[in-house]
Amino acid sequence: MQKTVYILSICALISCEVKAQSNFEEFKKKTESEYSSFKKAKEKEFEDFRNKINEEYAAFMKKAWKEFDAIKGVPMPKDDKPVPPVIYPEEDKNKPIKDNPKPFEEIIPIVKPVPQPEPIAPIEDTPKPVDVYFSFNFFGTDLKVRLEEKHRFSLRSCSKNDIAKTWTILSGERYNNVINDCLSIRNQNRLCDWAYLLMLRDLSRAFFRGCDNEATLFTAFLYCQSGYKMRLANADNKLYLLYASEHIIYKKSFWIVDDEKFYPLDCDLKQLYICQASYPKERPLSLQVNTEQKLATNTSPERDLQSKRFPEVKATVHTNRNLIRFFDTYPTSMINEDFGTRWAMYANTPLSQEAKSSLYPALKSVVTGKSQIDAVNRLLNFVQTAFVYEYDDKVWGYDRAFFADETLFYPYCDCEDRSILFSRLVRDLLGLKVVLIYYPGHLATAVHFSENVTGDYVAINGTRYVICDPTFIGAPVGRTMPDMDNATAKVILLE
Repeated sequence: MQKTVYILSICALISCEVKAQSNFEEFKKKTESEYSSFKKAKEKEFEDFRNKINEEYAAFMKKAWKEFDAIKGVPMPKDDKPVPPVIYPEEDKNKPIKDNPKPFEEIIPIVKPVPQPEPIAPIEDTPKPVDVYFSFNFFGTDLKVRLEEKHRFSLRSCSKNDIAKTWTILSGERYNNVINDCLSIRNQNRLCDWAYLLMLRDLSRAFFRGCDNEATLFTAFLYCQSGYKMRLANADNKLYLLYASEHIIYKKSFWIVDDEKFYPLDCDLKQLYICQASYPKERPLSLQVNTEQKLATNTSPERDLQSKRFPEVKATVHTNRNLIRFFDTYPTSMINEDFGTRWAMYANTPLSQEAKSSLYPALKSVVTGKSQIDAVNRLLNFVQTAFVYEYDDKVWGYDRAFFADETLFYPYCDCEDRSILFSRLVRDLLGLKVVLIYYPGHLATAVHFSENVTGDYVAINGTRYVICDPTFIGAPVGRTMPDMDNATAKVILLE
């Protein structure tokens, strides 16, 4: 009897579990169905919203053109004559280094990273799978997006009606995939805004095979739909793209449209008809390079570098030539009309993995276990003596700052290049805070030590930064180059 009752109880429990499982499966299916319906409704809502915006934008394009004259580009600020490198006197090498506070004129705040623009609304892939890709090359890097021959349009003329009509075609669902692919490339390859704009241009040029107006319009469309602020311009039946930037780009003509600066991409004309149509929530391009640009590796020739005072501090280095080629296109600029922000942007750009892999293991082996001052002195002498100094005017014909990778690549460098590289090495290898010190005609650095280190220093909000000058050849930590006017010095804060 008890056995029978037990079996019946088990059967009842199993029946309940089966029923509960069935109810759960029904609930799950219902929930998934409701979520799917909600997702589709939201996707349609986003798509309808974006279509409406593009329709209004295309309609405005038919009438919003006006002739503008270019404004001459802002010249590179004239600096005092560059201060030549100075060799630290031999008789001073054994003298004690005493504390000596140095005044300074101004602190230039940290240049904070700016989030990249995003589309005005999420852009969904087209429902049908697409297996046809268009491949193109960007600074030696093979990339691909979902584009087919049928996506190649023809622009009859540069009239505002034809441009608006073509924009309406581009705004259709068929180009959603390529927008998403471009944004994925931006994220996966960590492309900064400048690299992303050039990537869109190279894609469009390759796809339209010499049809310049179509390529320009396609670049502008992809750029606009990605969330960036741009304007189309026309002169002599040729289209141009103008991009907005809050940076002041040196020596580059620009146009003021609605009280904002727009710079030309591949255009040297002084007069343009510009479409004043604006896109909601569009944002200007930033010239900060906050992450390493992931480009295919093209290893540069090896270069032997060695400290004179500490011969064990040596490395055979190389970098990525594709990255060097990209840096060669970079337009130098400043933020908030502050000249010092220019160097901060170079100094805050990370060193490439290619360069790190060849340089950092060798440097780490000779600073590990050392006191902070011994480690910094070794890195300082390495930068002071392993590189050949030369003036920019002599090498390039104009003032040009280097990213850290460029200093490792090119045979010559000056004070600003050395300071940018040194600041990168100290932050990466030792984890110490560094600032740049700008004197008229010269750039040096100062390091914040957590250990007791004496010497020339600047006090920033109660924190000591000891002077380290990569161009004062042979000078140890705590020595300022002779004849530097600290009363006019500016401190540039770094990340």
